[in-house]
Amino acid sequence: MKGSDTEVNLAVNLAEQYTEIDPDFSIAISGGGSGLGITSLLNGQADIANSSRPLSDEETKQFERKNIVLRTVVFAEDATAFVVHKDLPLDEIDLATLALILKGDIVNWNQLTSVDLPINIYGRQSSSGTHSFIKKKLKIEFSSAAKEMTGNAQILEGIKTDKSGIGYVGAGYIAHESGNQTVKILNIKESFNSPAYSPIDAHTINNNLYFFQRPLYQFILEDSWKKVKPFIDFENSERGKQLIIQHGYYIKDRTSNEI
Repeated sequence: MKGSDTEVNLAVNLAEQYTEIDPDFSIAISGGGSGLGITSLLNGQADIANSSRPLSDEETKQFERKNIVLRTVVFAEDATAFVVHKDLPLDEIDLATLALILKGDIVNWNQLTSVDLPINIYGRQSSSGTHSFIKKKLKIEFSSAAKEMTGNAQILEGIKTDKSGIGYVGAGYIAHESGNQTVKILNIKESFNSPAYSPIDAHTINNNLYFFQRPLYQFILEDSWKKVKPFIDFENSERGKQLIIQHGYYIKDRTSNEI
């Protein structure tokens, strides 16, 4: 299993729990971004790709050209949280302002707050599904000055020590991590006069009120389905669902999680 850094901690814990049921089950799990996981499927280097985004049109064509058949499982719902240092005097932000920051048009916090500090953007590399997700949702290109970090952990570590930083991480990831007292999660509002919503509120996510929420995918080779299915069944079990929820993710009502 390779792919989304957003999902990797959850995947590891699900696998650990499942091996208590089936001690013969063996799986190697790594992150690196949704794009890497999908490429690994194409190259025969993985059975499962975790992805925080759907397949692109080009990726779909690549699988078709190679006659590779996939199954798609939606196993959880996630939200992307925007985080700043706890001392920054900012609690919420609207989409237009956030876009201007990430594009590099707003470059100092004194344009928004009483703090005179140049803004440092902590983002992900282009292979990240979260990177692509934010770009598409805000219809922007990231500032060339944005730092490209390898995962959620690196972004959080950067923000903890940088009073001028802003970054984005999986809400489920930050909910699961401990010791984040130096990180503040910004509430997001769609326009200046709109209500602001938190990405770590279940009511908000279940009612589709948070702008940056999304399904989490697992793409599975059809040829690998037989050996993978018992693990997928465990994810869908009550024990699996409770573990997903404990990690800060959400289970939304679906007639079927396989598409």
